[in-house]
Amino acid sequence: MKITEIDKNLKVENALGLKNVVWLDVKEAPFRIYGLWRTEKGKSFLRMPEEVAAAANDGVNWLNHHTAGGRIRFRTDSPVIAIKAVMPDNATMPHITMLGQSGFDLYASDAGKYAYAGSFMPGGRDHGYSTYRQTDGKMHTYTVNMPLYDPVEDVCIGLDENAQIEDPEPYAVEVPVVYYGSSITQGGCASRPGNAYQAMISRRLDADFINLGFSGSARGEQAISDYLASLDASVFVCDYDHNAPSADHLEATHRPLYETYRAARPSTPVVFVSKPDFHPGTEDERRREIILSTYRYALDSGDKKVLFVDGAHLFDGEFADSCTVDGCHPNDLGFFRMAQKIGDAVETALGLAH
Repeated sequence: MKITEIDKNLKVENALGLKNVVWLDVKEAPFRIYGLWRTEKGKSFLRMPEEVAAAANDGVNWLNHHTAGGRIRFRTDSPVIAIKAVMPDNATMPHITMLGQSGFDLYASDAGKYAYAGSFMPGGRDHGYSTYRQTDGKMHTYTVNMPLYDPVEDVCIGLDENAQIEDPEPYAVEVPVVYYGSSITQGGCASRPGNAYQAMISRRLDADFINLGFSGSARGEQAISDYLASLDASVFVCDYDHNAPSADHLEATHRPLYETYRAARPSTPVVFVSKPDFHPGTEDERRREIILSTYRYALDSGDKKVLFVDGAHLFDGEFADSCTVDGCHPNDLGFFRMAQKIGDAVETALGLAH
């Protein structure tokens, strides 16, 4: 349909002064929002139900408002794509870019093949910001990746008034891959949202996903285990080693989380991942062995739908010591290497590996 045919109530103020641009609420069709739980008009975005987050811990309850893994998808031939985001004003963290923390980036795709189309830089924020990108003016499905480390209250997309807008192409893998884990899982410290490892895997496999990474707060509580088990997933990636307060805590929760999940989801593949910043001769060795123990327990129980990704080797290769910003959180090189190895496991779990 043409933009001019859309309900005029969907228009919002043209904050950038662009000519012939109509602003549309992404919570209305034909936009589709992926990776988030709450997307109702008039309410801020959330990644899981509020009661589940509150039952876990205060960190999860707060970080639930961060939109890591959230994506806005639509198909258009508009020569310009603008964005207006309403967001609270948070301080920028020292070890992640403002774009990674608070920005949006854009990918164009056709038949599941993706190309980076630019970033919406979050400079000059005043309870949000507005900016735009030029396009080639041809019909593509566009994916807007939402901020990794900030809440988002509302988003509008601006398109040329003479452009066409349609439903996006569906993902090839429509049932989402679900990731649960730490700040690394949430996306710290990718330079922009599309460079978090789950987003890279999503583009590689054209697969939907849900990011349930909670910085410093993923501890495998029973409330979280029950919620993870309630989700319809094509693959479950369990990556919370980093946030277990101790090896004892990890041992007390890791196998029970798997057992809870497997009881509810007997046929969903599970990928276990250990922490990537592995230090021999430290507690990291016991943590890795605990995760391996759950993996071996599953195999010994006859479970053929489990895989193990050894975090100790996620950064292997030339410049392995250049894969983080602080010795812990991956930079884009680190996330690329994680996407390669975890992506291989997800591809195998999906039965797509050649």
